[in-house]
Amino acid sequence: METNILRCPHCGKRNRVAAAGTGKPRCANCHQWLPWIAVAGDGDFADVAEKSSVPVLVDLWATWCGPCRMVSPALEQLATERAGQLKLVKVDVDKAPVISQRFGVQAVPTLLLLDRGQVLGRQAGAAPVAALRKWLDQTLSADSAKEARS
Repeated sequence: METNILRCPHCGKRNRVAAAGTGKPRCANCHQWLPWIAVAGDGDFADVAEKSSVPVLVDLWATWCGPCRMVSPALEQLATERAGQLKLVKVDVDKAPVISQRFGVQAVPTLLLLDRGQVLGRQAGAAPVAALRKWLDQTLSADSAKEARS
């Protein structure tokens, strides 16, 4: 399982953050929530994305895709803003054909919002951070309203 080294946006301390695991990552120094950004592929997608303790924003992208590279900083900004509440999982569609096929990816970037492995929302194409934030908020609030009715 992959481990990333992330710099805490609050105090600057470098922290090891596992791609998969229970709980949510916190800074070892200041104890603030850390952005949880991971990479997954066909072999570890279930552990990294579907078993997450928080909702997961899945970025299905490709190295050759210009819009994918343009939207990546916006997604990382959202993961930082929602540290402790959201996990960002990046999946390179060329290296993960099984995941691409499973979710019927026909264009990149394709964004999915998952909660406990269930797809809550889907969006194709790059968008500015404000539009992505709005989509994320609407999708999460719609799911909360649905759960309240159940």
